[in-house]
Amino acid sequence: MKSVSAEQPAKSGERIENGDKDKKKKRRASRRSKNTSGCIIEDIHVESSDGGTSGSKAKDCTRSDLDNPNELTRASNVAFNSMPYSSGSPLVPSVEVNKQLLSKSCPDPRDCEQSSRMDGDLYQQVECVSQRKIFSSHWSLDAVNEALEKGEVYRALFRVNAHNRNEAYCKIDGVPTDILINGNVGQNRAVEGDIVAIKLDPLSLWPKLKGFVTENVAKPEETNSPPEKDKHISHLERGEIDAQQNKCLVIGQGAENCVTRNSIPLLDSCSSSEQKGNGTAVEKLCDILSSFPNKRPTGQVVAVVEKSLVRDSIVGLLDVKRWIHYNDGNARTSKSPSSLSDDGYVQLMPADPRFTKLIVPFHVLPGSIRARLESMDPTLEAELVAAQIVDWSEGSQFPLAQITHMFGRGSELEPQINAILYQNSVCDSEFSHDSLASLPRAPWEVPEEEVRRRKDLRDLCVFTIDPSTATDLDDALSVQCLPGGFLRVGVHIADVSYFVLPDTALDTEARFRSTSVYMLRRKIPMLPPSLSDNVGSLNPGVDRLAFSIFLDLNRVGVVADRWIGRTVIRSCCKLSYDHAQDIIDGKHDVAANGWPALHGPFEWSDVIRSIKQLSEVSTSLRQKRFTNGALQLENSKPSFLFDELGVPYDFVLYPTKASNHLVEEFMLLANMTAAEVISRAYPDSALLRRHPEPNLRKLREFEGFCSKHGMELDGSSSGRFHESLEKITETLKDDAVFVDILNNYAMKPMQSASYFCTGNLKDNVAEWGHYALAVPLYTHFTSPLRRYPDIVVHRAVAAALEAEECFLKQKQISSVDEVRSCCFTGVRFDKDAVESMEGKEALSVAGFKHGVPSTERVSEIAAYCNERKLASRRVKDACDKLYTWCVLKRKKVFPCEARVMNLGPMFMTIYISKLGIQRRIYYDRIEGLCADWLEATSTLILDKIEFKRGGRGYYFKPLKEVAYLVSPSDMCVAKCNAMSVTDTTERTEEVAPAVFPFTVQVFSTIPVALHAVGGDDGPLDIGARLYMTSYYR
Repeated sequence: MKSVSAEQPAKSGERIENGDKDKKKKRRASRRSKNTSGCIIEDIHVESSDGGTSGSKAKDCTRSDLDNPNELTRASNVAFNSMPYSSGSPLVPSVEVNKQLLSKSCPDPRDCEQSSRMDGDLYQQVECVSQRKIFSSHWSLDAVNEALEKGEVYRALFRVNAHNRNEAYCKIDGVPTDILINGNVGQNRAVEGDIVAIKLDPLSLWPKLKGFVTENVAKPEETNSPPEKDKHISHLERGEIDAQQNKCLVIGQGAENCVTRNSIPLLDSCSSSEQKGNGTAVEKLCDILSSFPNKRPTGQVVAVVEKSLVRDSIVGLLDVKRWIHYNDGNARTSKSPSSLSDDGYVQLMPADPRFTKLIVPFHVLPGSIRARLESMDPTLEAELVAAQIVDWSEGSQFPLAQITHMFGRGSELEPQINAILYQNSVCDSEFSHDSLASLPRAPWEVPEEEVRRRKDLRDLCVFTIDPSTATDLDDALSVQCLPGGFLRVGVHIADVSYFVLPDTALDTEARFRSTSVYMLRRKIPMLPPSLSDNVGSLNPGVDRLAFSIFLDLNRVGVVADRWIGRTVIRSCCKLSYDHAQDIIDGKHDVAANGWPALHGPFEWSDVIRSIKQLSEVSTSLRQKRFTNGALQLENSKPSFLFDELGVPYDFVLYPTKASNHLVEEFMLLANMTAAEVISRAYPDSALLRRHPEPNLRKLREFEGFCSKHGMELDGSSSGRFHESLEKITETLKDDAVFVDILNNYAMKPMQSASYFCTGNLKDNVAEWGHYALAVPLYTHFTSPLRRYPDIVVHRAVAAALEAEECFLKQKQISSVDEVRSCCFTGVRFDKDAVESMEGKEALSVAGFKHGVPSTERVSEIAAYCNERKLASRRVKDACDKLYTWCVLKRKKVFPCEARVMNLGPMFMTIYISKLGIQRRIYYDRIEGLCADWLEATSTLILDKIEFKRGGRGYYFKPLKEVAYLVSPSDMCVAKCNAMSVTDTTERTEEVAPAVFPFTVQVFSTIPVALHAVGGDDGPLDIGARLYMTSYYR
């Protein structure tokens, strides 16, 4: 293997040897070295276990005291010149100490609020940064590929903890748990969404896997315990390594990769030539994880293999006030503030806490921003901007960026929505002329020749069930009674592939957009509205093209037979979920319920009978699915009420109804059927969707959480997981909020489902399955108007149908022969027919005609659609948060009840059931508040104190930041002004404030006051404070 070694500093650090005397000597030397070097421990030259000197890429253990747990920063907007909390910190730091400060952050965001005297050093610090490397050099692509082949590194997706940016996770395909990447140095300039190459730390340095007692224990890197003073070898909660057992010394949190010569590398067996052929590196890693289930794997990034697209669209606010303050200081010292020097810069604070702050040099600023900055316009700080990372060198703590877009004021709704779309690379432009040119003009009728090629179902009672505001109607249902108590259920899906032909301009644009994006009041369609809302949509009363799947089911949901084909249908009505629910509930008064128009020769009695029959079968299907091991986790989520200007003003809680489950069950069945057909017909190029098993580490944490609180959870399979959750839920049926909390915890171990090409996993068929649905094959077939993968699947199904017809003609098998007429697509699959020469030829010809892609092409489509689907989800989540922020800003203060999920001496995590969100409340270092933590009983007592605390080097926040205080005399006014969440029963609840002293335990119900944070002066957030009453404010 080629060795790619990082440039060694002029002065190497000392080796870490065993022995208490040596340890103490090194610590003393380290403290003394502050006067001569920028870091306590910058680089450590380590000898390998065989006595060789570490210098190659495989043995590079360069670390920095960046990772000291007492000097980590959580993901929040902290000061650039943050000084680590220490009573011994100098008031006027030297140049060398300033260098050290550049590579440090404080243990808590609140520690970073320094006095104004520190602001003057802000820009000077960058000017005097040492040329010494902060990060290790990235390996070359050739070196990475060679190491991947030898099993020395792993390719993984890089994810960052939104609560603590210094904590990242890497997911390796095929490995049941993620890899912890701790600290900026270990992350080595990787950002959220990058594909990276990681090297694992030695097994002896993996920390113990903590049980999920509280979040504070599960995530000890952001500890809920106060830091100990002047303790450099500390916070080994993350990895309390017994020095006697492992023969190594860990210095701070930056020492995962700093081992002694006695340490044993993790995967020597994986890279040893003798061991080659006994299994892949991933398999061996899985074996190690199985052998050490109480260990948490850690590692470091050695290369960024693929840069995430989000590097080009980081949204945030410019830190203009800090620059103006610095410039004012220069003016007082006779430095000219009238113009911007090209070597100066301004900081950009990202709205997403997973990203570090960015440095924007003045010489790359757009002219309009530069002019406003020269005029010291403070309103510039309220402008929401987007930036692109252009460089991040080994010697720079922060990346360099340039401004690419301006959106408007951060406190306004439209600029925020535009920024969300830009940040997630969602295309919001008009469709191109070429893509529109191939679409038929409205009004459009199905050509007669196309009707003759299809099965005519226009006389069948077919109807759609969708949200009342839906305009793109993908799916419709029908049901017919058969002899013997069977029901023939028809699932009819819009035949979009008829209009979107392969490799056309419309197909290219649809593939680029990949999915429709929904934002409650706005939709960004994947296809032109003339297609998605008109000629392709299954609108009532008009002829439409469809793919139909008929399933012959008995009363308990067993499929006895099926038929798949291209059809022409005519929907008789468009029902909403509320309409369908009224029918299920026996409310049949058409006039009173405002039911829609009915088309064709049908009566409402036909529709009502069909809905009831479908409801009965769907209930059986759902019960059968869960009996077979399916898992479903649901949490209540609020919807929003909008005024005439489209601005949200209140929340509405809508529970999931039986009519939602009715549609869901038949869509799932249709998707599973399509997956079975295309995976058999095209086993090398079928586009399926898989859902891996839960993250092993998080699952164990959840099991530990349940065990601690007297609940028995079995996570050995999805079925047992669901069954044990059902039992727990049954015992908690009178506590809906706790059930919500439990479901919230249960969702954390779940991994995301993803599209994949079967040809890429041909030798690992077991990995095709869908964990949550507990089925071996699944795909997306039922929403082609809003998902591009469904169009790809439609083409494969169409090719299989045509190949089947061609094969039957060659074999001269009559369609009357029901046993063999659906040998490719029916329940009775004929494997010999598919694998025969005639079958293969028919499938190949039909696949070419209908544009079934190759394995490589399907893989590319799957990867891209996965990324776009995640982006669509991020847009929805961000818009939900934005709308919540707008409502809270309008209400100013919103009192409500919350349940305490986690508790410790520094902060608590609460769950607000009415909004379905979690928030943290920090109560340490609050002026006028005493927080007593009783470890033995896990109890917190909060009380007001009237004397001032503090001293030199200490900072206490005002009480109003943790508690919203109301006077008892003002309670009547508060009750009148408070606005409550309205649910579907239109009941309002009055929330009473708590009083001091306030005792809190885990799962306590407490009153809180929510409020909007940020906008013009920072990233949007939803703040939570304790809702308290006191005569003394």
